[in-house]
Amino acid sequence: MNASTTAPRRTKQWTLRLDLFEEGDTTKVHAVLDTGDNTLEARTTAHRNPHDPPVPEIGDEYAAARALIDLGHQLLRAGLSDSAENDHFVDG
Repeated sequence: MNASTTAPRRTKQWTLRLDLFEEGDTTKVHAVLDTGDNTLEARTTAHRNPHDPPVPEIGDEYAAARALIDLGHQLLRAGLSDSAENDHFVDG
């Protein structure tokens, strides 16, 4: 590609779904990320410390954050794997 040629634009939409479930002092999250090419899933939990006041929103935040971190790690691993698989296109 020369300097006067530009690559065509590419637009994608990824969909993230977080389902939160509360059972007593435990909040569970099932997170699904659909990239159109892949679907990644994470399941996480958060448990309220018995000494803390019962504020469900805090459990939601902790459990959702853990699920998003897990999805982030999965995305990084997928990117590394895809990059390694495509090295042969560059090298040879």
